[in-house]
Amino acid sequence: QVQLVESGGGLVQTGGSLRLSCAASGRTASNYVMAWFRQALGKEREFVARITWNTVYADSVKGRFTISRDSAKNTVYLQMNSLKPEDTAVYYCASGSRSSSSAALYDVWGQGTQVTVSS
Repeated sequence: QVQLVESGGGLVQTGGSLRLSCAASGRTASNYVMAWFRQALGKEREFVARITWNTVYADSVKGRFTISRDSAKNTVYLQMNSLKPEDTAVYYCASGSRSSSSAALYDVWGQGTQVTVSS
């Protein structure tokens, strides 16, 4: 059974930092596209970042967020710096076979972790 488990969310002030983790089991993360999406209250789920042999970021987080992977731990991270109130959302880890910014192409999802940035 393939499973993704996120952790690391929480409450932080504007300008602060958080690091999210996504631990994969039942699937070797380095063999798949791993991505982070987020969904704010009342809004659609949106792409944040993905990692394969390279990394791709949404324009809204470029220069502030960094996605990385630890193959030995089968874990993907999202380092979030200079956080803004508009970054407040539930953050989801996802895994798929095709490199894409479309949530529809990812077949395994974590349960999500809440990130709240206070102003």
